[in-house]
Amino acid sequence: MTVAACASASCLRFCRRGIWRCPALPLPPADYNLERAKEVQAKLTNPARFPVEKVDAHHQSEIEELAKKHGVSLIINACEPHFNEKIFDAAFAVGANYIDMAMTLSEKHPEKPHELTHLKLGDYQLAKNAAWEAKGSLALIGLGVEPGMSDVFARYAADHMEFAEIDEIGIRDGSNMVVEGYEFAPNFSIWTCIEECLNPPVIFEKERGWFTTEPFSEPEVFEFPGGIGPVEIVNVEHEEVLLVPRWIPQAKRVTFKFGLGTTFINVLKTLNMLGLDKTQKVKVRGGVEVSPRDVVAACLPDPAKIGHLMKGKTCAGTMVKGKDAAGKAKEVYLYQIADNEECMARWGCQAVVAQVRPRAGWGWLLHATVARMWVALTPPVPSCCPSHCSPLPAPLPLPPADRLQRGHRHGPAAHRRVGGQGCAGPGGVPAHPLHGEDGRLRLPLRRGGPQPQVSGAAALQHGQCARLQRAVRATSHRVN
Repeated sequence: MTVAACASASCLRFCRRGIWRCPALPLPPADYNLERAKEVQAKLTNPARFPVEKVDAHHQSEIEELAKKHGVSLIINACEPHFNEKIFDAAFAVGANYIDMAMTLSEKHPEKPHELTHLKLGDYQLAKNAAWEAKGSLALIGLGVEPGMSDVFARYAADHMEFAEIDEIGIRDGSNMVVEGYEFAPNFSIWTCIEECLNPPVIFEKERGWFTTEPFSEPEVFEFPGGIGPVEIVNVEHEEVLLVPRWIPQAKRVTFKFGLGTTFINVLKTLNMLGLDKTQKVKVRGGVEVSPRDVVAACLPDPAKIGHLMKGKTCAGTMVKGKDAAGKAKEVYLYQIADNEECMARWGCQAVVAQVRPRAGWGWLLHATVARMWVALTPPVPSCCPSHCSPLPAPLPLPPADRLQRGHRHGPAAHRRVGGQGCAGPGGVPAHPLHGEDGRLRLPLRRGGPQPQVSGAAALQHGQCARLQRAVRATSHRVN
């Protein structure tokens, strides 16, 4: 088995931890910028196992040639989503399985962009389900933190948190991050930020189906836990709104809201007003053709290089509102927090990367399971990983029930902390459904790190966490 990571070097910095240490699996990092791929290779300290390759993901043929050269059986796509179609189709063409962390892009309705959907996020990939199934290949799509972890949280709440009715599932993302020395410096790809924030947001309602609104619509203040506090959040286009209703049909409404902040929103509106958000190339002095959005991205600091200047925390989570069997209002918020300074100290990457990239590890393990790579780990942990993967740490004892941390309060809702805060280790005690039948807490792959307990990693644990295994499998947005 050979795994190819088709990604920017910043996304691969996380590879030097956790399951990426499996010594028998070759993993050629591929990047358009060969120097950055070499930078990652140097940190991984095993050039024979991590032979760097240059690839232009604009060209499907280059990806296919590279996959054939290394006999790749799994392609992990950590590129910006506008490359997804080429990489996805290349994996299919060479018979490789596939993982990505965001789905293929949408297209606005030509006449009523702020009312009706047209080509939705992921439609391109989901339409090819039958072809992938016939070929016997597996594609795990949208397996990041949002989408990905957030969808697993939604499925877990729907299946195991005693909701008789679900009025709304809302993904809520906010932070108190600042970047020292910069008035404006996104901590994520500005190309993708422009795409998802300026596109018409999609909302799902059971009676109406999917529909769109104006960008930045329905502002509200959400109280984020972990010391982040109140943040104004607005509607943003995101995959969960397209995915959750497919697998949780009882949800009456599904939304995604993001805390952008006034400055960020005003910058995005200005870029849109000036046409600098466009991807179509324009001629500039000397007859050179450039994409305005690419110019904006080139003028801003590289998010991979400013982690040491970032301060604060970011929170990703899923709010579920509804009623219990007695008809009483019920609301929970399952979330995961990453503290940037702790992530930099422990993992050597900024918080957004630390949150997103471990989810590809879920996919790798699920892929290994599908490929029947069953080798026993330390009992009583089930055999879901090759024997050369890092063993799971010994489980920690669970404190008495009356000392379980139930999380932050948000009006009538119990925020349920699921996992340690950022990279600080298992500081928060997750809610009771997450410990095993032996009464002991089980952690994913490593103690600490930004992985939450309600996750694909935790799903590979023992006891009641087997429920999460079913949840992540049921919610993995896969072709096949």
